[in-house]
Amino acid sequence: MNFTQTQNYEILENIIKHGSGIEEILRMSLEILMKAERHEHNFSNGDLSNGYRFRKTYGQGKLLELKVPRTRNGNFYPMILGLLRDQEEEARQIAFKLYGAGLTTEQVGDLFGEIYGKSYSSSQVSRMFDYAREDVAAWLTRRLDSYYPILYIDATFIATRRVDSVSKEAYFTILAVKEDTSREVLAVVNNPTEGSSFWNDIFTDLKERGVKEVGLVVSDGLTGIETVVQNHFKMADVQLCTVHLQREFQKKVKVKHKAEVAEDLRQVFAYDDKYDSMKKGMEKFHLFCEKWSKHYPSFGDKITNERYRYYFTYLNYDYRIRSMIYTTNWIERLNRDYKRTTRMRGALPCIEATILLLGYVAMTRNAYHFKVTLFLNEKQKFRWDY
Repeated sequence: MNFTQTQNYEILENIIKHGSGIEEILRMSLEILMKAERHEHNFSNGDLSNGYRFRKTYGQGKLLELKVPRTRNGNFYPMILGLLRDQEEEARQIAFKLYGAGLTTEQVGDLFGEIYGKSYSSSQVSRMFDYAREDVAAWLTRRLDSYYPILYIDATFIATRRVDSVSKEAYFTILAVKEDTSREVLAVVNNPTEGSSFWNDIFTDLKERGVKEVGLVVSDGLTGIETVVQNHFKMADVQLCTVHLQREFQKKVKVKHKAEVAEDLRQVFAYDDKYDSMKKGMEKFHLFCEKWSKHYPSFGDKITNERYRYYFTYLNYDYRIRSMIYTTNWIERLNRDYKRTTRMRGALPCIEATILLLGYVAMTRNAYHFKVTLFLNEKQKFRWDY
């Protein structure tokens, strides 16, 4: 059929008048281009046409369902699809960046609806994250250095759904200081009870990924963590977080005693006295426990508990770096980033989704790239100088 130019204009005008008219013209134009490209392919390669396959893709910001030509030999791929595929990949990356910045899948879907003219369900948005899952999984299983001067271990608690219930679960970050004194996250792992029974598997995994030696492990007060660490890294020291311990003491005292107890604890866990030692620190701690056991008898039990010596390991190190190693505070900034990203979500749908989100936050933050000066000496593996 041959139409005049005026008739062609009228046909196009009638199509455009419909709500999705522009998308329909775009779809037809793309299909015509692909069909013409197949004709040239067949002529040049002695191939034959073999029907069509359907594919959903983006085009100029719209989701389109295209009828893609096929050939008998199966080696025809329209060039226009490559361009559309790049747009589709870009849209997926934008979607996950919005999700990683704190938006929920529902909010991402609504925003894409405003941009692309079609709303997406939470499940549709989630399926767009497949590439991100692969990237985060690869990053969390990458090869590691053989030696790290320090490992920090700390937990953040995030509401997570398991089947038909929601509870706050512990997600642990292992943050390492490298020999060049930059920092990197080695692992993000889930342990609902914050116990230490699964740490054997975690440290085994780190060793399988390349870690052979660790200088110091700084951890919150995980039960038995010192035994697990020394089973895997025999030369490693263990420092339990003094800030976590001070918080535990404060939970057990009356309001009228809180200020005085806090001041006493600051004296016990001072870190800027170059002449302080582990022995002196333990003596101050025992005096503190004796003083306050008159009001809180359970404090007296801590005097004979040998485990509390691990809260004073930092006093064996140069006084100029004690403020960096007597707590797990170096993870706190990352924990705040986690909270900022998860704050808008009532609860994450599963453990895998939480690990995906936390892993993405950890791998894309640049907060740990600055360095301090590190040098070795014979007595201890590392120290910092300013």
